[in-house]
Amino acid sequence: QVQVVESGGGLVQPGGSLTLSCAASGRSFSIYTMGWYRQAPGKQRELVASIPSLGNTNYADSVKGRFTISRVNAKNTVYLQMNSLKPEDTAVYYCNARYIYDYWGQGTQVTVSS
Repeated sequence: QVQVVESGGGLVQPGGSLTLSCAASGRSFSIYTMGWYRQAPGKQRELVASIPSLGNTNYADSVKGRFTISRVNAKNTVYLQMNSLKPEDTAVYYCNARYIYDYWGQGTQVTVSS
């Protein structure tokens, strides 16, 4: 069983920045594809960004050029650096670890508002 825990959400003004962190348990973190998803009220959960164990990162068109996903395998941690935040980025952000199965965190709220 893999446990995934997100942190770093909060309230930020439009144009501001925020960094989310996700820590995953287990000794096989490096082989997981890690992803950040978000779900806004009344909307379906959507992929924001993903980073495989090897290979290229992937971003939703709506966040390209503003968000950066990265991972530090030695710390079992993945990050989401969010810049130039917009009100439409407001959502609960979920971390996902995927290797055969999907493991989800509880989510962290990001609110972009003045």
